Amino acid sequence: MSDVEFHVHSGLGRITLNRPKAINALKHDMVRAISDRLTAWQDDPGVRAVVVDGAGERGLCAGGDIRSIYEDARSGGTASLAFWADEYRLNAQIAAYPKPYVAIMDGLVMGGGVGISAHGSHRVVTERSRVGMPEVGIGFVPDVGGTYLLSRAPGELGTHVALTTATMSGADAIHCGFADHFVPSDRLPDLLDALATSTPAVALATFAETPPASQLEADRPWIDECYSADSVEEVLERLRRGGDAAFSAAKEIEIKSPTALKVTLRSLRSPLPDLATALGQEYRVSSHALRHPDLPEGVRAQIIDKDRSPRWQPAELSEVDDELVASFFAEVTR
Repeated sequence: MSDVEFHVHSGLGRITLNRPKAINALKHDMVRAISDRLTAWQDDPGVRAVVVDGAGERGLCAGGDIRSIYEDARSGGTASLAFWADEYRLNAQIAAYPKPYVAIMDGLVMGGGVGISAHGSHRVVTERSRVGMPEVGIGFVPDVGGTYLLSRAPGELGTHVALTTATMSGADAIHCGFADHFVPSDRLPDLLDALATSTPAVALATFAETPPASQLEADRPWIDECYSADSVEEVLERLRRGGDAAFSAAKEIEIKSPTALKVTLRSLRSPLPDLATALGQEYRVSSHALRHPDLPEGVRAQIIDKDRSPRWQPAELSEVDDELVASFFAEVTR
C-alpha cells in the first residue's frame, strides 16, 4: 500500500492520503507524488475534476512529518528546506489548478493538511472538522500559505487562531475563509458518488447544508479589541483584562514560544498581496526557524518526550528584540 493513492473513475481523479496511523501526515515523497500527479492530470481529458481525502476516521491530514523535521533541525541538515520548497510549490499549484479541486476536510486538518486543502477551489468541512495552524506551539510559524489565509480572516480572528493555536470547527473554518461548504459526515459517501457523475457545483448544491453557528464569529468583538494591539505584550495585557474567554486565550499564548509569537505577529502584519508573496516570506521564515533552538525544543516537548515543558530560548517576550525578529525575514543563504 502506498502512502498516497491515486485513482481515476468516471472523470474524477481521486487523491487519498494513506497513512491513517499517523493521521495521514505528509512526507516529502508524498508531496512530490501529489504534485506530479496533478501535473499529469492537468492536461488529461479523462480527468475533469480532482478530489482529495484522507484514509481512516481521524482526519484528512495532521500536518507535516514533524519527527523528520526535528531530526533535521538537531543535525543541522537541509532536508527540511527541500521539503518545504516542494510543499510550498504544491500549495501554489493547488491554488492555481485549472480544474475543480475538491478537498474533503473531515476530521483533523492541521498545518500541512491546510496547505493541501484550503487553497483548493471547493473546500468541504463537516461537524467533525478540526482545522488549525498549531505551529507556534512547537516554536515554528504558520506556513503552507497559512499566513495568507489567516491575514484575510475577518477582523483579528486569524491573529487569535495563530497565536493561541485555537482549533476551528467546520463552521469557524467557513467563517474565517478556510472552507466553503458544510456537508454532514454521514453524507460524504453520497457526495463522493455524486462527484463521479456530476460537476462539483451540482454535487455540492445537492449535499451541502447551512453550517452551525460559528463560535469565532460570536467571539469577534473581544477578539478584535484585544488582538488589534501592535505587540504580543499588549495583546496579552488586553486579554488579561478581558472576560473568561479572553483570559483563557492569554493563558494559551503565555506557554508558546516567545520568538515564534513575535515572528508570527509580524508575518501576519506584513504586506501579503497574494499567495506567492506569503509563501516566499514563509520559506524565509521557515528556513531561519530551522536553525533556531525553539523548533527542535518545541517538537521534543510536544511530540518526542511529551513532557509539555519546553525550554524556550529566549524564555520571555521581553528578551525577543526587534533585531531577532527581523533576522527571520532576511534572505536565505545556503
